[in-house]
Amino acid sequence: MSNNILVIGGSYFIGRVFSQSLAKTDGFSLHVLNRGRLPLNLLDVAEYKCDRHDGAALQNTLPAIRFDAVVDFCAYQKNDVKTLLENIPGEVGQYIYISSCAAFKPSSDYPKTEDSPKVASPAPGPAGEYACAKALLEEESAETCARNNIPLTIFRPTFVYGPYNYAPRESYFFDLILSGKRIPHPKNNQTLFQFVYVRDIARIITRCLCNQAVYENDYILSAPELVCYDKLLKVLGQISGKKPDTRLMSVNDIEKENIPLPFPLDGHELFSGDKIACALGFAYTPFEDGMKETFDFYRKYIYKE
Repeated sequence: MSNNILVIGGSYFIGRVFSQSLAKTDGFSLHVLNRGRLPLNLLDVAEYKCDRHDGAALQNTLPAIRFDAVVDFCAYQKNDVKTLLENIPGEVGQYIYISSCAAFKPSSDYPKTEDSPKVASPAPGPAGEYACAKALLEEESAETCARNNIPLTIFRPTFVYGPYNYAPRESYFFDLILSGKRIPHPKNNQTLFQFVYVRDIARIITRCLCNQAVYENDYILSAPELVCYDKLLKVLGQISGKKPDTRLMSVNDIEKENIPLPFPLDGHELFSGDKIACALGFAYTPFEDGMKETFDFYRKYIYKE
């Protein structure tokens, strides 16, 4: 008998890749709920159109069946989790909340682990508000799940890359390489950061569905490779077959010109993804391999000359 899995979101980036993968995995019956703006149109996948913030609509839209796991990719606002879980008409066997490493309090303690302090109040700007909201929703998830006797699992990805990424991160560089434009290259800058491949996230979540070993646990999702802009540009050259035309610039000049480099320039962002790797015996995709798959997908399906 298949396990019923309900995905909240599932139409854009991480949720889309996860849904496409799970739809081809035996043993699961996939249900997807979102606003219907970008249908998946996958064989044998039930899609429900609904605003997750509307409790009555949730009750009227979702079938009154047991969902063995609910995977939530799009909780961003206060009460998002509470409204969802308290208005699903059937029983919920597990709630998986996709948080973010942004929920960790900025500090110089590296690498951050699951026990590192979380953000307690928003820093100025959208990024600060997002980080605080994610941290508060982790608390809301714990409280709501405890109140409703639902096992909770939390995942915190670091910088995510891969097919369908709508954030201008790796695509920022892909566009410059493919169009033959110069790429800003921070000079004398060894700020380190880490990534996780979106397909790795999908594989990890799948292995955690209905898995009692991960109940009441939280996990950082981060591949172990340390990346700086020098290494990033080297990998970009290797995967594209083109030597990047770079423009060496100081961090001050990059900031003065408001160049939107997508990764840190002035402080390491390092995390340990060992806990989930050990729990599952999981090996993360090497950065160059995942980035090559992502570049090939982008060039074939997304890039427009």
